[in-house]
Amino acid sequence: MSLDSVTQSVDEAVSGFFEPIAKWLGEVVFYAVPVGGTDLPLIVAWLVVAGLVFTGWFGLVQIRKFRLAVDVVRGKYDEEGSAGEVNHFQALTAAVSGTVGLGNIAGVAVAVSIGGPGATFWMILCGLLGMATKFVEVTLGVKYREVHPDGTVSGGPMHYLPKGLAERFGKNGKTLGKVLAVLASFMILFFGLFGGNLFQVNQSYAQLVSVAGGEDGALGSSAGALFFGILVAAIVGIVLLGGIRSIANVTSRLVPAMAGIYIVACLVVILVNVSAVPDAVVSIVEGAFNPEGVAGGVLGALIIGFKRAAFSNEAGLGSAPIAHSAVKTKHPASEGLVALLEPFIDTVVICTMTALTIVIANPASLGGDIGGVTITSDAFETVLPWFPYILTVAVLLFAISTVLTWGYYGLKAWTYLFGRSRTSEITYKVIYTVFAIAGSLLTLQTLIDLADAVLFSLAVINIIGLYLLAPVVKRELNTFLEYVRARNAGEDTGGDEDQEPVKTTV
Repeated sequence: MSLDSVTQSVDEAVSGFFEPIAKWLGEVVFYAVPVGGTDLPLIVAWLVVAGLVFTGWFGLVQIRKFRLAVDVVRGKYDEEGSAGEVNHFQALTAAVSGTVGLGNIAGVAVAVSIGGPGATFWMILCGLLGMATKFVEVTLGVKYREVHPDGTVSGGPMHYLPKGLAERFGKNGKTLGKVLAVLASFMILFFGLFGGNLFQVNQSYAQLVSVAGGEDGALGSSAGALFFGILVAAIVGIVLLGGIRSIANVTSRLVPAMAGIYIVACLVVILVNVSAVPDAVVSIVEGAFNPEGVAGGVLGALIIGFKRAAFSNEAGLGSAPIAHSAVKTKHPASEGLVALLEPFIDTVVICTMTALTIVIANPASLGGDIGGVTITSDAFETVLPWFPYILTVAVLLFAISTVLTWGYYGLKAWTYLFGRSRTSEITYKVIYTVFAIAGSLLTLQTLIDLADAVLFSLAVINIIGLYLLAPVVKRELNTFLEYVRARNAGEDTGGDEDQEPVKTTV
């Protein structure tokens, strides 16, 4: 029996078993209600409302404190002796690598093709709102993180939900928090294996095959797929063994590189068509409020833009706080401010660049049935005939960085559920690397769909926790701002060492 027939049999068997479950959960999590001639997924509304609430609650923190956030990333307010494993910049790039990916390339094209240029405007707005949500959840992630005796750090919703709720609501809050923490860990682990690992490897392999001669090319065979899977698994396994420090060292170089390559390519297309930029901007703004040919009109364009942005930047899902929790700081809100830059980079900058490139280039595939990455590739190809090769490099970098970051997220969920023993951690890393190999051989689309539904269901319990713990974030922000004022005034801030928020556990 050939390898192709084996993988096809596995795909069919898995799909046959899990398809009813994935379909049911997808219908529940992504349940949509008809609004103004189009469908509004309630989970998207849930995420957007959270962004609105936190934007108001913290007084437009994403705008008022944007410059301060940049200063923190630059290390202006670093403190000697802070617990943690990585600096602010490394924590940011590690988290960004988990969100910047194929959604920025393919997802934006889908939004523009379905919702018209105006969907871009709403994507930007949703990204701006998501900055406030990211600020809240990451501040809590650092506030309630755990620093282990070996200096490693664990954080995320599985830590701040039980600790924060217990601190605010006593015994009942502690019980509820523990239940939510177990659910959160399972959801993160499941998505990490299938969405953050298998799917990324599968799609990057598909793009590589497409520019290497297709299925008849050197990599189109089962042997080529296996070789690619083993290569990616080896890279991932080696980096994962080094923990978040190793991941951060890689992503702090990989993320700027992949973002730089992609943005430069966008700028080339835009500059070549610079005379079309004013019209493109006008079409984006006009399309947001007066779209033509879009189901549901303005509301339809808004929903499509919000949906793609929410799926892209993951604000409110509880994943990013895991990476940010490893930062070296004594002030949780300092990293919360750093984290608000994440949706800005992911959605406001990269997604907007993609959308602007597509609108300006207006490739023939934009008006057809072809969607996703093909539209983006065709847009670049109007100016850069060789761009599919550059896109392949970008996709590979996006995929590897995402696999690495979700490997770390999954590890923290795994150790919360099964303990931090050496055997437990090695078991997880072996499983995760095997999934990377499988990613080039299998599609398991049903499990990937299930993983998406599981991850977004996490947003429901996570955001409830964010609402309940928002007063804690307010206090932490005030504490950090007071520290910044004292530091800028040249006052002695040594007393801040007593405000170390980290709780050490064995």
